[in-house]
Amino acid sequence: MQVIESVNEMQSLAVKLRHQGKLIGFVPTSGYLHAGHLSLIQLAQDQADVVVVSCFVNPKEFGANEDFGRYPRDRERDLQFCREAKVDVLFLPKEEEIYPAGFSSTVNEEKRGSGLCAISRPHYFKGVCTLHAKLFNIVRPDQVIYGRKDPQQATVVAKMVEDLNFPVEIAVGPTVREPDGLACSARNTYLNEFQRRDARTLYQALMKGKELVDNGIRNVDRILAEVTFHISQIRRLRVIYVHAVNKHTMEFERQIVPGQTLVVTSVWCDEVRLLDNMEL
Repeated sequence: MQVIESVNEMQSLAVKLRHQGKLIGFVPTSGYLHAGHLSLIQLAQDQADVVVVSCFVNPKEFGANEDFGRYPRDRERDLQFCREAKVDVLFLPKEEEIYPAGFSSTVNEEKRGSGLCAISRPHYFKGVCTLHAKLFNIVRPDQVIYGRKDPQQATVVAKMVEDLNFPVEIAVGPTVREPDGLACSARNTYLNEFQRRDARTLYQALMKGKELVDNGIRNVDRILAEVTFHISQIRRLRVIYVHAVNKHTMEFERQIVPGQTLVVTSVWCDEVRLLDNMEL
């Protein structure tokens, strides 16, 4: 496995690989890799000749009072993880490589990135788009793999790619869950035993909504009320949002369309923000 820290070195390698006719699959991450990332790496390996993984905690995605300093980082753990996963190239840039002194440009998608998480984190998707636009120019991927665990991010980036004519295919892999149902996330490490016990209610509540749809109910308000009710039974959990959206556009749905509608939710578990969703 080749480990690269320099933007110029990564860009030069990408140009060389493309000249050789190699298809590049890319999995951008914030590091502290887990089983969800492994599934995305494996999807990329199925499609591409060369798989590049990046690990970079993006400061532009975090607000002043958020968890940028606390976000888990473990370089050696990520190196070992990628070696065992047979990743071809691990891109580990430092902040000054991505955002050198004097950096003053931003990229923003203003439609799909205007609701849901953006209501309470208005800076987030501008940070996502700015970083990923840079990464696409550095890594030159043919295909980029995202996880369904954060569907709004995937659709925002897909719209940016479409609008700005990046020659990149966006693919989305399924959410991977831990044995108790909690969606894999680096932030799960913040949870103590009692918080984790309560956090798994999020998955259980989404399953209650899916059961109603499987039994023929299509009324959005009924489904959302069921999910919200089950979450609200846990005192430690505080709902940020629960919505039914189109999985491709993030627009609110008025009627459940099986295979198209996602129930998306974000909650506070004490001071830990959790995301989850389920396709109905």
